[in-house]
Amino acid sequence: MLLIAAIVLAAGAGEPSARQATAARTLDTRSAITYFIADGTGRAGFRPADRQLAQWAFEAWERSAGQRFRFEAAAESSAVVRLYWAEANEGQYGEMRPLIVGGRRGAAVYIRPDVDSLGEDIARRARIDPLLRDSIVYLTCVHELGHALGLTHTSDFRDIMYYFGFGGDIVEYFERYRRQLRSRNDIATVAGVSDADVRRLKEMYAAQ
Repeated sequence: MLLIAAIVLAAGAGEPSARQATAARTLDTRSAITYFIADGTGRAGFRPADRQLAQWAFEAWERSAGQRFRFEAAAESSAVVRLYWAEANEGQYGEMRPLIVGGRRGAAVYIRPDVDSLGEDIARRARIDPLLRDSIVYLTCVHELGHALGLTHTSDFRDIMYYFGFGGDIVEYFERYRRQLRSRNDIATVAGVSDADVRRLKEMYAAQ
């Protein structure tokens, strides 16, 4: 998402892209929001367990929505939200691209799981601490899925939708979440979203 000290993260490089600027629209929740998580075998930095991190990211937003919508797994061809794993040469660390699927608004989310591309400081810490590495991949999934749901960037460092272009201690942003974990399984219950993120999401989907 942004370039700071040679770190490209999931907040969008430079200013928010035109795709993100026009994506602040909700998904159709009259039925379940179908989703698909791709296999990333062969992608740089990908680990099979990363698919579970992506699954937990979907579940985090569903819990946060307070029953305003639900996700349901589906085949890639029919899924409204699709999550793919990207290579280093395929763009930003995280990216969301709008889709139309069967007449419904949807999104393709791209996550680059190679933390070595984030700059030596974060890469070194992540190599030493696997939970930090998983935290970064998970939070990137949560952020980009937030865009898929229609949420835009914020300037509040506490938010999962925070835009790194505003500055701040990027290492601390991830370490703050990491300190809440005692084991990898804790990621399933520690959503990583702020109260403001949840409030905005519920307001967006209140009328549906």
